[in-house]
Amino acid sequence: MVNEELPAGENTRRHIKSFVVRAGRMTTAQSAALERLGPKYLVDVSALERLETAKIFDREAPLVVEIGFGMGKSFIEMAAADPERNYLGIEVHPPGVGACLMQIEERGLSNVRLIQHDAFEVFTSCLAPESIDILQIFFPDPWPKARHHKRRLINPAFVDLIRPLLKHGGEVRMATDWQEYAEEMLSTFENAAGFKNAAPEGGYYPRPAWRPLTKFEARGERLGHGVWDLVFIYE
Repeated sequence: MVNEELPAGENTRRHIKSFVVRAGRMTTAQSAALERLGPKYLVDVSALERLETAKIFDREAPLVVEIGFGMGKSFIEMAAADPERNYLGIEVHPPGVGACLMQIEERGLSNVRLIQHDAFEVFTSCLAPESIDILQIFFPDPWPKARHHKRRLINPAFVDLIRPLLKHGGEVRMATDWQEYAEEMLSTFENAAGFKNAAPEGGYYPRPAWRPLTKFEARGERLGHGVWDLVFIYE
């Protein structure tokens, strides 16, 4: 994957993608969900224009945005348990989007919408300033090889990108099962202007009850890995 020049008005800059769209096998049900349920729950951002979230959800409510919801299980569990907030999930992998669409429909959720697109472009062009109450990034790709660290999502440039989109008092919630990446995340946000660590004693946040157990966390536990949660508040 090489750097790409992205057309994003005044915010255009060099961008190294933090993901690779792998040719995962789509099940028949996932493909059908994309075709049948996509028009109902997917938000079209192909024009890279500013979104009006109140119109997307047909209501005004606090907004939770999750980058990389995978197959959507924990994302949907959180949305189902929190009907007073709107949940906007961003994912590039078609099988995960299809699986999540099925769960939205099965559970009859009206507070969930999905975007199948690069989150960088969505954040650069589509989300309004001070529109996000909670930003969630759980178990992002750690890109463990040193030569790939530049692809990691969490870095100072990412913080600069999200800062104007967060409401004052808004939260950034993160988790990883890769200790070295956790240390980098912690350092990045502790050195970022405007952010305060929400952990009672500083450092990592105690395992939060509001974050469901994900398959990535379960996998890490089986392999004997730790899991590190972080929560930072934008002041």
